[in-house]
Amino acid sequence: MKPADHYQEDLASIRKMMEQSSKFLSLSGLSGILAGTFALLGASAAYYLIQFPLAPIDYRQESVRGANLVPLLAIAAAVLVASLASGYWLSRRKAEKAGQPFWNETSRRLVINLLIPLATGGLFTLLLLLNGHFGVVAPSLLIFYGLALINASPNLYGEIRYLGYSEILIGLAAALWPGYGLLFWALGFGVLHIVYGAVMYRKYDR
Repeated sequence: MKPADHYQEDLASIRKMMEQSSKFLSLSGLSGILAGTFALLGASAAYYLIQFPLAPIDYRQESVRGANLVPLLAIAAAVLVASLASGYWLSRRKAEKAGQPFWNETSRRLVINLLIPLATGGLFTLLLLLNGHFGVVAPSLLIFYGLALINASPNLYGEIRYLGYSEILIGLAAALWPGYGLLFWALGFGVLHIVYGAVMYRKYDR
């Protein structure tokens, strides 16, 4: 008969294999830190575009107008592209170092689970913009992003679910105070990502 510690090792190996087959473990904490940094840079650029020299807390005195809508969309697109590119590169590098496949059935399920809420939220936001409902754009983005994270959390680390909950709460707060959407956007996409990324890096990447 095997000693008890051998059975424990076998069970640990089985659990690890099951986790690797069902979860995308190559997500890098550094990608969260970079995504948050890009979001804060984008929020700063948006602030100087639509609000400066007013203080951030005086955001209600200014609003998004059609004249600055295109530059704001360009800033948001730049933040998205930079975040996706850095996340892809860092996660792929982590997978290669660990000798694990980057693109497999698990990562495909992850992309699908993320894209359904994100694509829906993106289309919904475009409809809001077309109808001039600028004040609820930031809340919508935060809420749908949070839903996407929760939907994808079974294929990621468990902490992702709590990040999703936090994004939804911040989105609801942004809907309650629509005049401060830029501040909530910076908090949700910027600060939360940096905090989450630092926690994940310390826990899984070091």
